[in-house]
Amino acid sequence: MTFHSMWAELLPIGRSSASGGYRRFAWTGADTDCRAWFRAQAEARGLTYERDRNGNQWAWLGDPAAGDAVVTGSHLDSVPDGGAFDGPLGVVSSFAALDELRNRGTELAKPLAVVNFGDEEGARFGLACVGSRLTAGELTVEQAHRLTDADGVTLPRAMERAGYDPDAIGPDPERLAGIGAFVELHVEQGRALDLSGDRVGIASAIWPHGRWRFDFRGEANHAGTTRLADRRDPMLPYAQTVLAARREAELAGAVATFGKIAVEPNGVNAIPSLVRGWLDSRAADQSALDTVVTGVEKAAREYAQAHGIALDVVRESFTPVVEFEHALRDELARILGKDRDAGIRVPVLGTGAGHDAGILSGRIPTAMLFVRNPTGVSHSPAEQAAEDDCEAGVTALADVLEGLARR
Repeated sequence: MTFHSMWAELLPIGRSSASGGYRRFAWTGADTDCRAWFRAQAEARGLTYERDRNGNQWAWLGDPAAGDAVVTGSHLDSVPDGGAFDGPLGVVSSFAALDELRNRGTELAKPLAVVNFGDEEGARFGLACVGSRLTAGELTVEQAHRLTDADGVTLPRAMERAGYDPDAIGPDPERLAGIGAFVELHVEQGRALDLSGDRVGIASAIWPHGRWRFDFRGEANHAGTTRLADRRDPMLPYAQTVLAARREAELAGAVATFGKIAVEPNGVNAIPSLVRGWLDSRAADQSALDTVVTGVEKAAREYAQAHGIALDVVRESFTPVVEFEHALRDELARILGKDRDAGIRVPVLGTGAGHDAGILSGRIPTAMLFVRNPTGVSHSPAEQAAEDDCEAGVTALADVLEGLARR
């Protein structure tokens, strides 16, 4: 089965006819269909299929118990109306790379696996990388059981409905102990490769990043009969805080985004009683990130006080800077630079996006490959990767897996 035939099978799953984007949220019907596709790919290749206690899927070539395994893969879920490539490109490329190794007749000295990590985007329950966080012990069972979606459905209930056992979730040190290296291929979420003219790059580090929830609490009232002077409208300080976030990010050379909002009672003719906004902020180093978030919160509290509004700020998630293991990163550069024409480069670049590889980096050696995205757009239907660039990514990943698993 070719890369393109696999891609064509996966492409329709969870796609919105209205937006053209994807809604593959954890433990929904679209997620179930993606999981069925993954299992079918594993079984079609005679690989050993398994799903672990945290809902992650694995396809093994060789004996997992042998240890020092080389693992590749990514995720299949999406953000709301996301693009086709973020996550799925890594999974499809992993199966295609394994096929290429078989076509080469490569004899592997180590087990090799393809993985689909569950709920990487966090679109449904508000926390990214749930599957890998649970596996690495970065998310406790108690914390996971408290996760709830917008409809009030808890993570355990959603897992039960999908046929998984939520009581079994938790750290999986035995599984991680059997992995010698994890390499995740991903479409670049930016234009660095497009600007440099390179098809494939190697990740150096992931910026520190987090999510903060700002709850502005005022007083609900009639939009037509309440004098402006008598209002305690939480929308006003929230709007000012959105502008403050942009200002603070520009000053620090970072990024900050209020991309999600919830309003109560959410009526056209009602002054809100609650405006809840989520801040996503990322920076190249911890100091810059701290400066942004501190500045945004300080401004928000001043605006709230001026309007007679109560404010609560809660840090919902945080990931410190991730420096991918230098030895593994350098090995990827050596493998991809070997026997290449002198004019072909494999650049090393950082990223502001979080990934399962970043979560696992504290437990096992991890590395990432990026494939060029000519639009530079991600988390959108405009996300793109050209056919020849995808093929270059598959070849690069196959070279890396061969180099790591033959040693």
